[in-house]
Amino acid sequence: MNTELRDLREAVRGLVSHGGSWKRLCTEIGVAGLVIPERFGGLGAGLTEAGVVLSELGRELVPTPMLGSAVLAARAVLASGDEAVCSRLLPPIADGSSVAALAWTTSAGRWDPAETAFTVADGRVTGEAHYVLDGDVADILLVATDAGLYEIDPAYAGRTVTPAMDESRRLAVVQLDGVPGRRVGGRDASATLAAARDHACVALAAEQAGAAERALELTVGYTKTRVQFGRPIGTFQALQFRMADMRVLTESARSMWMAAASEGGDMLAAGAKVYCSEALLSVAAEMVQMHGAIGVTWEHPAHRYLKRAHGAALLFGSPDDHVTRIGLLTGEAGPPRG
Repeated sequence: MNTELRDLREAVRGLVSHGGSWKRLCTEIGVAGLVIPERFGGLGAGLTEAGVVLSELGRELVPTPMLGSAVLAARAVLASGDEAVCSRLLPPIADGSSVAALAWTTSAGRWDPAETAFTVADGRVTGEAHYVLDGDVADILLVATDAGLYEIDPAYAGRTVTPAMDESRRLAVVQLDGVPGRRVGGRDASATLAAARDHACVALAAEQAGAAERALELTVGYTKTRVQFGRPIGTFQALQFRMADMRVLTESARSMWMAAASEGGDMLAAGAKVYCSEALLSVAAEMVQMHGAIGVTWEHPAHRYLKRAHGAALLFGSPDDHVTRIGLLTGEAGPPRG
């Protein structure tokens, strides 16, 4: 990690540790504009910088619109190639004054570019999308339809919050019944959706890696103070081996998302989503186990990391979905893992 990325990490970590709000993250650091080009009001940085921010937010499970608005929706707008829409929508997303949401997937939650939740007839949009990040608070609403990407006036949308396992991640159901919309880009949005999904997968992988890193830190700290049989449990070799495995997972997860962010490509995006999902699932499960009884109490944060692990693993497609996608990309598709 170079000096600029390290400085960005420390700035975000310092602000988060002092209870900094989303508004402060946007105004003082400019996090919402990292993946948006300068000509549209952004910083023109990239996915690596956004990943550093999300890794820090993931460490403390901070609920912000960074993933849903500043990465997923912003990338969808940019990938559409619609210059007029980009000029109108991206500047308020970049400065954090607006929150954007992309309503896309059905209740199956596959985030498949060929499978959209909405249909269009005579310019009116109908359907129901699930797992919409920031969908309940967004003032810019994009929907994926069988006739392309559409912008919908949020005042028309029926929106309800879906109870989620991870209480720090607000997901909404967006329902539309013959609502007028404006097309964004061309009639085929599959390439736009694929680009947005791949960007979001890498960003989510960074968030998962950050959560895993913090879960490991908390676990190591606990084993140094929890005494059993007259000695700290961290001195037991069996637990040391398990924590060493957790360390390998967290370090390799960080390497994986950073490689995917810097090199790009749908293969690495899918690989980062698979690896970082499974890394966080393993680390969070070990965190709960090594904390013992306190790890399953409401007061201790261990359960929050486990919930984040399970919820994030399914966001933007399950690990099995992406393993299948990797198989198709490489021509080595096989039977589902079981």
